[in-house]
Amino acid sequence: MGCFFSRRRKPAQGGQLPQQAGAGQDAATGEQKAPQYSWDLRAKADPKDYTFSGLKNETVGRLPGKVAGQQFVIQDCENCKIYIFDHSATITIDDCVNCQIFLGPIKGSVFFRDCKDCKCVVACQQFRTRDCRKLEVFLCCATQPIIESSTGMKFGCFQYYYPELALQFKDAGLSIFNNTWSNIHDFTPVSGENNWGLLPETAVVQDYVSLPSSEELKAVRVSTDATKSIIPVTRGRRQKNSDESCLAVFFAGDYTTANARKLIDEMTSKGFQLVQTKEVLMKAEDAHRVFQQSALEFIPLLEKGPVVALEFNGDGAVEQCQSTINEVFSGTKVFVSESKASASQDVDNFYNFADMQMGM
Repeated sequence: MGCFFSRRRKPAQGGQLPQQAGAGQDAATGEQKAPQYSWDLRAKADPKDYTFSGLKNETVGRLPGKVAGQQFVIQDCENCKIYIFDHSATITIDDCVNCQIFLGPIKGSVFFRDCKDCKCVVACQQFRTRDCRKLEVFLCCATQPIIESSTGMKFGCFQYYYPELALQFKDAGLSIFNNTWSNIHDFTPVSGENNWGLLPETAVVQDYVSLPSSEELKAVRVSTDATKSIIPVTRGRRQKNSDESCLAVFFAGDYTTANARKLIDEMTSKGFQLVQTKEVLMKAEDAHRVFQQSALEFIPLLEKGPVVALEFNGDGAVEQCQSTINEVFSGTKVFVSESKASASQDVDNFYNFADMQMGM
């Protein structure tokens, strides 16, 4: 049997035992201290680390991991080359002139205001301009891009690669298959005029936004080769070359993205054009509308996650897509338009559904 011993404390002068400091009190003074929380102990972000302001004739940037989802501000820059090789929350670009700008994936919005003669590569959830002139943008945008009080705007499909970019898209909550780059909404149209258009189909990113030249930024290992682009390069709203299109839908699985990219490579190498892509969740009622007679076969697969849909265009697209699926993707569940006659309706049914799901 053990014994518990305690040392008797001497009473303080006046016969009182000294008070113990309570929770939240200073042990020496007994005064109440302000509570400390874990977020108070984090390093405070310095706004200067997330701002480029008042620069002229400079090349500046941020390497992967240096922005890490923070907001960023670019303002009052002239004749500069600016590269944000990381994901961010939002970015605002104000009063910039004759700049080349690359912006990695943006979880929220990018807003250009009072800018002119700039060339950009941008990936974002929302894209908006106001009071801008002559911006040329290679764009990936998950929602409909909006221009307001802007003229001379030109748009092309995002084409860019560096090793960290795929993970940055995930961190920003963006799908590489949801890109409405050519579906521009002009908030302030002028009768008889067109404030925006598309860049030439042959436009090359590097002719607009050059590769970084500083030793620090060259370490990012950028490629502007369209065949390596993290975003599949689509025709968007350009006129189709053929009356025949084909819809291919991949259901969620371990290799959905890789399989979709493989089919894109196979089809485009044979001369067919990728018109548009989508990644979206579907319900059973959606399946009946899109897949019609085949719906019952695919409904159980919809619970596994979003589907990835691809539209290919070109004479013989349906037959070639079916043949490629049978040869390359045995064991993978894919819906492919059954005939040339049904293909156009399949495409319309799916993308009408997808646009409604995405609020477009």
